[in-house]
Amino acid sequence: MTIGLLGFQTTIAAPVTLTGIGVHSGAPVDITFQPAEAGTGIVFTRVFEDDSSVEYRAVSSQVGPTDLCTVLGSAPARWIATIEHVMAALYALGIDNVVIDVDGSEMPIMDGSSHPFIEAIEQVGIVNLGIKRRYIRVVKPVRIDSGSSWAEFRPHDGTRFEVEIDFSSPLIGRQKWEGNLTPETFKQELSRARTFGFMRDVERLWAAGYALGSSLENSVVISDDDTVVNVEGLRYEDEFVRHKALDAVGDLALAGAQFIGCYRSYRGGHKMNANALKALMSDPTAYEVVEAPSSRAARVRAGEFVPVSMPELTPWFA
Repeated sequence: MTIGLLGFQTTIAAPVTLTGIGVHSGAPVDITFQPAEAGTGIVFTRVFEDDSSVEYRAVSSQVGPTDLCTVLGSAPARWIATIEHVMAALYALGIDNVVIDVDGSEMPIMDGSSHPFIEAIEQVGIVNLGIKRRYIRVVKPVRIDSGSSWAEFRPHDGTRFEVEIDFSSPLIGRQKWEGNLTPETFKQELSRARTFGFMRDVERLWAAGYALGSSLENSVVISDDDTVVNVEGLRYEDEFVRHKALDAVGDLALAGAQFIGCYRSYRGGHKMNANALKALMSDPTAYEVVEAPSSRAARVRAGEFVPVSMPELTPWFA
């Protein structure tokens, strides 16, 4: 039995604001989610102290560095960093249209997961806009390799993630998470998984200007003897791979549309996710754009979506 996919675009019912610090910058930041009309997409607006601003549509073509997080923009003085946890929450809840105002260079890390963003969105509610949503449906395999790491898209009757990691640390080792992505699956199995790092890497990251806001309140820290430093321990037995799956959901949300297919990766990360998405989108024979048939049902079986013509220039990839 296939899972029904939402056939119509959505937004949030009212504005909502969150406050926190950037995990890399260590600087305080406020973000406000604003409702948006159908066809807007996910748009980030960075507002500077002089009231000037820069706007980025959350699509693959706007992605900058992907070394330790996913960044929109290429100029450090104007970019918006660490968007993946926010994007994962929006994608999993099926939010198509929202404007996110931010007064800093980075999204707030909150507790290191997507859970606070899920809570904030559900607090104000989600609105069905009554305009058909378009999906990107994978129609043939697309794969990239980088050393021992690889990632691929494959056709699938729904939206599925299969993410596997392999660390030399005995605490982590080889872990795999796989499942069909639904709002409930994401909330229960992925949303609370936190970002993680090794104590041995801290000084190197600080010297490079990263992880300045990292703490035991927003990261799982692994000691030099391969134990979890955090007093409360892990939220899931395999929290490490679940966070990597969460990151993959957020990174692939930068397709600019929900996708129908299966994404698989082994020893991946932000860069691998971004490159796999670019490989898919650069091959017009690998996917088709589809929408729900004329039925007014809120949810439609994946196989019932029908191909639609797509203008050569579309805001999804602007």
